[in-house]
Amino acid sequence: MSPATDPGPAAAAAARADRERALAIAVTLLLGTAALYSRTLGHEFVRFDDFDYIVDNPMVRGGLSLSGLRWAFTSFYEANWHPLTWLSHMLDVELFGIDPRGHHLVGVLLHATNAVLLFAAFRAATRATWSSGLVAALFALHPLRVESVAWAAERKDLLAGLFWMLALLAHAAHARRPSTGRRVLVALALALGLLSKPMLVTLPLVLLLLDVWPLDRLRRQGAGAASLLLEKLPLLALALLSGVATLVAQRSGGAVQDLAGLPLAVRLANALSAYGVYLWQTIRPSGLAFYYPHPWLVERE
Repeated sequence: MSPATDPGPAAAAAARADRERALAIAVTLLLGTAALYSRTLGHEFVRFDDFDYIVDNPMVRGGLSLSGLRWAFTSFYEANWHPLTWLSHMLDVELFGIDPRGHHLVGVLLHATNAVLLFAAFRAATRATWSSGLVAALFALHPLRVESVAWAAERKDLLAGLFWMLALLAHAAHARRPSTGRRVLVALALALGLLSKPMLVTLPLVLLLLDVWPLDRLRRQGAGAASLLLEKLPLLALALLSGVATLVAQRSGGAVQDLAGLPLAVRLANALSAYGVYLWQTIRPSGLAFYYPHPWLVERE
């Protein structure tokens, strides 16, 4: 290595110290998050979705099987299509039976892992170790995350989060050193996330925003906006396919109302209100619940 490219002992020591600091933060996040949510191991299943999803679901109660695999990919049970989530519940039953402690343990471990992956993804994108650790800690410990961990039926949220974080990591790696393999990893993570919960349909647009900041690909790689958008087209196609499957599943279960039952203007107003409420709850998390009746429907009753 030439003197011009040799970082020198001071820079090497600083890099080593930063890696050690990152490892300490990751271990703290993992153990701290697991310790905080460990109290859920004493929780029972709840009579809201847990019994429909797990306890009284004969396919899940049967554990892993070929018939269960077929059912997971072909069924619109409970007006949802999330085969990977069903397989996750089946694996829990295979390992722990219908003992809720095992199901909650997996939820705790998934959430703790997600916190570490979020830290790793943000650090890879920003090179800011302490700031990334702070963001990951806020995600891990925030009261809005309790529902996803303490409620067994919300396994889909934890799985979707896992693949969301992995997609962020793969995309950050692709931004540093573009390659077809890394693009495939991003697409694979998105596909697995969509098989867990269709909420990942927004991920391609989030990756576009990350390309602008903090990855700064327009300047650093000289990539044009059109090329970055073209790169996301396969991801958008996956999101579209998942959206169609979700709409079919929701309609089959009667979970989609027509405009006569719920007018478009009311839907738009509620969407804007929900965004505001969620942002406010992020700042001041109070009055939280796992079910919020639609205010317009409540007024009509």
